[in-house]
Amino acid sequence: MKPKPSITKKAKPTEVDSDFIKLGKRMRELRIKNGYKSFEIFAYDNDLPRVLYGNYEKGIGNITYKNLLKVIKALKISISDFFSEGFD
Repeated sequence: MKPKPSITKKAKPTEVDSDFIKLGKRMRELRIKNGYKSFEIFAYDNDLPRVLYGNYEKGIGNITYKNLLKVIKALKISISDFFSEGFD
């Protein structure tokens, strides 16, 4: 019998995955800068789905443009300012 392939092996992150991680880091940085220690409270206060927002900060999933604009508005920052740091 042939051994079964390992399911736990993770694929290498792609450039797109890296971009989502950068987005998440920027969201987290700005959330904390706005005085929110907890992503859950930030999400609740700004009418964002808690679990979905948490995933965005972790770089998991594909954030829609509409949701990205909603997050940026909640962070009280312009789009250009949001992308001005952390995306080199």
